[in-house]
Parts: sequence; structure tokens; C-alpha cells
Amino acid sequence: MKRLTLVSSILLGIAAVIYAQISGNVVKHGEKPAIAVADFRGAGDAQRFMGAFNSTLWDDIQNSGQLKMVPKTSYPLKVPQQPADFKPPINGTSQGSWLTDWSSPPASANYLAFGYTAVQNNQMVLYGWLFDVTQANPTSAQVIAKVYVGSLDEAGARKVSGEFACDVVKQFGGTCLMGTRIYFVSNRSGHKEIWSMNYDGSDQKQFTSYRSITSFPTVSADGTKIAFTSYPLLASSRSAAADKLRSNIAEQRENLGTPQIYVHSLDTGRKLVYYNQQASMNAASDFLPDSRHLLIYSTAGGGYSQIYETDLDGGGLRRITHSTALEVEAKANPKTGADVVFVSGRGGLPQIYKMNIDGTDVSRLTTGEGEAVNPSWNPNGQSIAFAWTRGFEPGNYNIFIMDVATREVVQLTHGAGRNENPVWAPDGVHLVFSSTRGRTTQIYTMLADGSGVQQLTTQGNNEKPVWSKATQ
Repeated sequence: MKRLTLVSSILLGIAAVIYAQISGNVVKHGEKPAIAVADFRGAGDAQRFMGAFNSTLWDDIQNSGQLKMVPKTSYPLKVPQQPADFKPPINGTSQGSWLTDWSSPPASANYLAFGYTAVQNNQMVLYGWLFDVTQANPTSAQVIAKVYVGSLDEAGARKVSGEFACDVVKQFGGTCLMGTRIYFVSNRSGHKEIWSMNYDGSDQKQFTSYRSITSFPTVSADGTKIAFTSYPLLASSRSAAADKLRSNIAEQRENLGTPQIYVHSLDTGRKLVYYNQQASMNAASDFLPDSRHLLIYSTAGGGYSQIYETDLDGGGLRRITHSTALEVEAKANPKTGADVVFVSGRGGLPQIYKMNIDGTDVSRLTTGEGEAVNPSWNPNGQSIAFAWTRGFEPGNYNIFIMDVATREVVQLTHGAGRNENPVWAPDGVHLVFSSTRGRTTQIYTMLADGSGVQQLTTQGNNEKPVWSKATQ
């Protein structure tokens, strides 16, 4: 038992180091700053939407992974709404809220987010402040003082709350996820189609309507294009009557052609031109960092699928791998574009390998134990996340992260369903993945240390998520 405890402590220590390197948090002595997030009140009609406002503000700051949340049960009774509410004690007698009320026990906060909303010109206006409550007076304590404007409804309340939360998170080196989108595969419409949603699971909407099997989405680095793989319907199967007879995806497969690559604009949703090779399979894998080239895997050369690079329209085909094994899931380093991780069966079971973009200097990253698949680069270009069957549950995948230079590995999920397809968020701190933690497969997010797991989808089966940056 002592040995197990020691091993667990070592692994937790490694996880903490890797997470600190990944997140880039600006903290002292390895501790996150403690922040109190007071419940905001609204004047007049704005009060109706403060429930949505306060829950969004709390969740967005907490889920950023940058700060330690001070429990509201430890807050002082007097909660400020504006800087004028801070009044220093006179002869030891409190005249109102004061900085030390928040920096001293039981709150023991380093920072306080506070403010209020009001209605002006039929719009919601947020007055938000962030104070460093360890300072001597309100003037020196002020870190953020800003006004935000949104529509006078729940959507507007969530908007201004999210914008204020973003500004708070940025003060501590975090990247705001507001405006980012997660694209994923869902069968809730009766067909496997690409859907999208906000970073928090809200605003889920269908993106494609191919009424076929559409899967493996990948989004360009500039957030303007999406590529995916779909089985085109054969001409004989396109009638409405025939479609009604196909009650499940297995039956639909009999009426499908060979998998092809499709590219769409995320700005307009329109299909862009892409030339597919004459092959039994063409599959999208990743955009290069320039957003003008694609990595694909195809059987264009005959035999097993191999990795190729193409122009955005499918032209300029260049073969990268030349093996006698299955080569798939190539992902380009987002920082350099010079190296690629991919999955290969050249050693037997699928494992993750790394190579130069020209196919040279191939090396295996994983140990050869179990099956390792679904690699995804952190935006920092130094670490990857992937799914691996190594561990205590043979046949079940768990999520791992690896420092590519040192090959140090940390397991993030443990004994909670089959966990696959991890992809990093643009902030390099969060991961999105799919998991079967019940009768269906759903999309979840978590922090890079495995904490803060949030379920985002509930309808149908949902898988293969990718996280797109916010577009300007």
C-alpha cells in the first residue's frame, strides 16, 4: 500500500509539472491566485437575467483553470457593487465593505470580481470591476474597470458576463474560449452529420446535411474552413422512398460510395472545390498551419492507406509515407508545420509515430504496448494528447498526454468508459473528447490535468470532436 501511495504521488507530481508547463499560468510558488466572484445584482428589468449572468460568470472563470475559486459561503455579509462601496473602518468600526474583509480569513481571497448591471436604451449594461484586495486602498487595488453592452435578454446577459470573464482570465495569462466552436459528429438526425456548438455546449446546431455517413472533421488553423470525410450516396439510393426504407446507418452503408474528402467554408457554410484521388478511400486528416494545405490518408497508391499532402483544392498531391502498413491520422505540429505525428501499424498494433513533414526521421513515440491512436498537438507544439489501451482495462481506451521531447506520459482518464479522440482547445489548457460513460457516446471537456470534466452533449451519439478558434 505504501508503494502504491508513493507511485501515485510521483505520478501526480509529474502531472502537475506537465500541466503547469502546458497552461503557462502566472502563479507564485505553484499556487493559483484565489478569486472571489460576488453575485451581481441588476437594476430594474436587468435583474430578471441575473441568474444566467452569475452562473455564466462563475463557470467561465472556474473552468478557465487559471484561478482558485473562493467558496461563496465564506464571503463577507457586505458585498460591494461599485468601488464607492469600499469605505475604510473608522476607529475600528466598519462603514461598509473594505478590502481586508475579502483578503482576510475566512475568504482569504487575492482578487475580487464585482459589479452590477442596469438598463440603458433598452440594452443591458454591465459595470464590471476586478480588484486586487491585497492592496492598501481601492485606487491601487483596481485591475479592471470596464463597461459591457448586450441585448436585454438571457443571451445578452450571458454575452456581457462571458466578455467580463474573458477579461478576468486574460489578466492571469489565460486564453478566452468565448467565440470558439466545437465541431463534432452526431447521429441525432438519423444520419451521421457534422454538428457544432459553443465551448460550453450551448447553441448546438447541424452543419452538414449529406444524409449519409459524414465523419472525421478537422478545422483550419485560421478557423475559416472545415474538412471532413463523407460517403457519397449512390445515384440509385437518392429517392425519398428508398431513404425511408433505410432505418439505420448499417443499412444506409449498402447504398454508399467510397469515402471522399469535402471542404466547406465556416463563414458561409458553402462547399469548396476539392479534387479527390481515384482510390477506394480518401480521408481528411489535418490542415497544415498555413490553412492552405491538407494532410490526408488515401489508398491512391494501392494497398494500405498512406499519408499525403495536398493543396486546399486537392491538387499538388505529394506522398509522404511509403510503408507496407496502414498509415492514418496525421497531425501537423501547429507551431512549426515541420513535423507530424501519425498512427501506423508498421510494428503490429497501431502506435503513434513522429516524422518530418517530408517523411524522413521516423520514430515511434509510444511504447508498443496496447493500441495508441488519435494524436492531437497542443497549440504549444510541445505535447500531444492521444487515446491508448494501455493500463488496467485492456480493450478500453483512456486519454493520455505526452511531452514529445521527454516522452513522459500522464494518464488523464481512469475507468470511466471508453475515452477517445482527445483534441486540445485553442487555450492549450482544455481538452475535448468523446466517452461512453453510459449507453451512448457523448462529448466532454476537461482540464489538462484530468480535472473539471464537463459533459456537453446528451442527444444521440456524439463523437470525434475538434475545437476551432474564435474568428474575428
